[in-house]
Amino acid sequence: MVNLNVLTSKDLAGVTATILAGGLGTRLRSVVVDRPKTLAKIGDRPFLTYLLEKLAATEIKNVVLCIGYLGEQIETIFGNSYKSLNLFYSQETSPLGTGGALRLALPLVKSDSILVMNGDSFCDASLSDFFSDYCQQKAEVSLLLTQVSDTSRYGQVKLDTNGKLISFAEKANSSGSGWINAGIYLIKRQKVQEIPENRFVSLEKEMFPTWIESGIYGYQASGRFIDIGTPESYAQAENFFAAHKSE
Repeated sequence: MVNLNVLTSKDLAGVTATILAGGLGTRLRSVVVDRPKTLAKIGDRPFLTYLLEKLAATEIKNVVLCIGYLGEQIETIFGNSYKSLNLFYSQETSPLGTGGALRLALPLVKSDSILVMNGDSFCDASLSDFFSDYCQQKAEVSLLLTQVSDTSRYGQVKLDTNGKLISFAEKANSSGSGWINAGIYLIKRQKVQEIPENRFVSLEKEMFPTWIESGIYGYQASGRFIDIGTPESYAQAENFFAAHKSE
């Protein structure tokens, strides 16, 4: 039996990770015109390598890349493996959103719990600690949260004293410092099966608000965060990762 108080990265080894990398990247199109945004260059490396490096460090073995727009470029560059990771591809033929893409990828997922990562954001929080909290809470859905000085771009997440999500504040109604969704989730397989098939579904706007009633947990992590979804934030990414590497 796993001792939940001493979980390590090895306990994540049997969890399948998915990276949502199928977005159209319309906000970034003015500076990244010929590739999916997860292949946007940070220095001399595609952004996706930073996510794969993080996963490789956890001893996770299997990663499903949910690809869409120009997704064949990702498969051509990375192939079937990256370091210790086995890479699999779930190709959408029309935009399915974060939820629809995850549902499409489910046949490639072999684990009961799924680690989901957005393909255009990075948080240097500990995935092992996140997994430990998820197990301790006996959660079906858990979101990794990070604190930022200005929540107006992201919307703010509110928790109760037990770590359960109370609400998602819309961007227009959010300002000042607070906790935001960092784009990293742990979700039970049976919850993913609830996502409607073969249509556009947003995890954040459609499924999470529905699942709040049955209980979503939030893990308040320490760790620097960046989202490269806009030209302004993309321009900051090289300095972000240079600082991350030197820490």
